Amino acid sequence: MAALRDEALLKVVAHESQEDYSSWLLPAVLECLEGGGVRMGEVDAYAAASGPGSFTGVRVGLTAVKAWAEVYGKRIVAVSRLEAMAAEALEGKAWVAAFANAQRGQVFGAVYQREGTALVRLGDEMVIAPGKFVEAAAESANGEGISWVSADAECLLSEEAWKAREMRGERVECVSSVRAPMIGKIGLAELAKGRFTDALALDANYVRRPDAELFWKGNAAHGR
Repeated sequence: MAALRDEALLKVVAHESQEDYSSWLLPAVLECLEGGGVRMGEVDAYAAASGPGSFTGVRVGLTAVKAWAEVYGKRIVAVSRLEAMAAEALEGKAWVAAFANAQRGQVFGAVYQREGTALVRLGDEMVIAPGKFVEAAAESANGEGISWVSADAECLLSEEAWKAREMRGERVECVSSVRAPMIGKIGLAELAKGRFTDALALDANYVRRPDAELFWKGNAAHGR
């Protein structure tokens, strides 16, 4: 959770406890606004993480943003967590591969190409085995060097496919798990370009279907 004025970070509140996200969110919003000296009615727009990530976390965050946008009549910018992570890469290679732990032996991942100061995603965001993600990123980069960035570097380091990247001198740039400040900065840049949405159009990109849906469909297929 972060409050920004232009690109100045006023306050950030990180979810660093084991407290359920749904019960943590509203008090954190109040703390963030008070710490930044801002009232909710003074907020011009909201930038929200649209995924990929925990189904519950993404859903709770987007539901809250939709409610505020409807009440206050404000604009929303949906930002990918992976894009926010890729934007933090300090190495200046033309290709950036961002990934996060998706559990179940998989990662959420996406590959971006730099175009000036912008990042252009190649293909869709994916949920994939770590080694397969390394191979997919290498194929997208056409043999060129890649900047790897994640808050979950350990997901790749034991993969055989990663050893070949290490031989090239590549490494995983470890970044903080706190995405809110960068999501806010990307949101500001998108607003300046006239790219935003509203409460009705805002949607999540879970990449993977939620466990409840998979369980229900599995039972339905067996006539349960």
